[in-house]
Amino acid sequence: MNYNWDWGVFFKSTGVGQEIYLDWFVSGLGGTIAVALVAWIIALILGAVLGVMRTVPNRLVAGIATAYVELFRNVPLLVQLFIWYFLVPDYLPEGLQTWFKQDLSPATSAYVSVVVCLGLFTAARVCEQVRTGIQ
Repeated sequence: MNYNWDWGVFFKSTGVGQEIYLDWFVSGLGGTIAVALVAWIIALILGAVLGVMRTVPNRLVAGIATAYVELFRNVPLLVQLFIWYFLVPDYLPEGLQTWFKQDLSPATSAYVSVVVCLGLFTAARVCEQVRTGIQ
């Protein structure tokens, strides 16, 4: 396989003002890193707590953590993203609902939804790793 990589495409105009494709790439990379870091912090904290909860002898506490893990691991991530973006805001209290839907820009509300969703989804995996490590 002989590929001819055209790295010059990053320096071509996008047709939108004076922007080049490298500007779009850097902007997207920054957004990806921002989502990943915040979701990772949520997942690490919540997953560690849930992982410890799964190892406690109290059946109620362990059952709550187990139910959380089973729910988040058995619902596909794409479905959860849709639920967090389209469904959950409708069930928020009236003040939060107005803030989320009308006061925030669409990009910010999408960012909040994806960070919460990825954080909670990944927390279930971190929980299992912490539980396994303890056991």
